This record gives sequence, C-alpha cells and structure tokens, in this order.
Amino acid sequence: MIVTVANHQQDIILNEENISRIVNEILRLEGVKTDEVSINFVDMAMICKLHEQYFNDPSFTDCISFPIDSGSEGPYNILGEVFICPLAAIEYATKSGFDPYDETLLYLVHGLLHLAGYDDISDEDAKEMRHAEKRHLERLRKLNLDLRLK
Repeated sequence: MIVTVANHQQDIILNEENISRIVNEILRLEGVKTDEVSINFVDMAMICKLHEQYFNDPSFTDCISFPIDSGSEGPYNILGEVFICPLAAIEYATKSGFDPYDETLLYLVHGLLHLAGYDDISDEDAKEMRHAEKRHLERLRKLNLDLRLK
C-alpha cells in the first residue's frame, strides 16, 4: 500500500517514517485493503479553509477525512485522504494536560477509522469509535509506534 504523507505545517516536528507504519498497522487490524491512502498535516488556515469549503463551517477543527474509493471494488483503490491540524492537538493538549504528540496520533487514528467506515454522529456510533481509537492507541504503544522524532 502506498501511504502518501504531506507535511504542510510547522507547529510540531513529526516522525514521518513512522506515519506509514502506523497507517499500515491500523488498516491491517481493521481488515481494510487498499492500494493508497493520503495523510496531510496542515496548518490552521488550511484546515479552516477545507472545513468551510466542504462542510460550510469556517471554524477551526482538528481532523477531516475524505473517503474516496471506500467500499468499492476496482483495479486500483484509493481509500481516501485525512487532513490533520497538529496545532489543534497542541492547543487541546495544553488546556487538558495531555501530550500534543499523543493527541495528534489520536487524530490520525480517528481520521483513518472514518475512512475505514466508522462514524461518530450518533451516541452509539461515537461509543464504538472511542473503543476502536483506544484499542488502536494501546496497540501502537505496545509496538512503540508514535509520531515523536526519536
């Protein structure tokens, strides 16, 4: 699987080598087979622009997922794109006493789970999403896979 990573932000230094391994691990455990997925780390201006353009909401958000070929059968499958704003993670982590890298990793997991078919609109779906996030974050910790530069 091709994991395209684009880093268009300067708020946090990321271990870009681990991103592909993290993506592969999450999708493997979810049983998702695809040829390609794109992960984009963006700044506040870009995430707000995307949020407004596609959701008619110009407010600051943490993560946006765009499924492309989710669930389709074809000769080449592009699962989709995830856009993550590490600044949102930094701001939330600072207020809540969390680690910004852990929070950014949560956004990556969350975005990939959306591409894998999870939703979080209803309470029941949100509960299922939180359970899946926790399961993947625990697994990634055991594998010593995170976003920190080592």
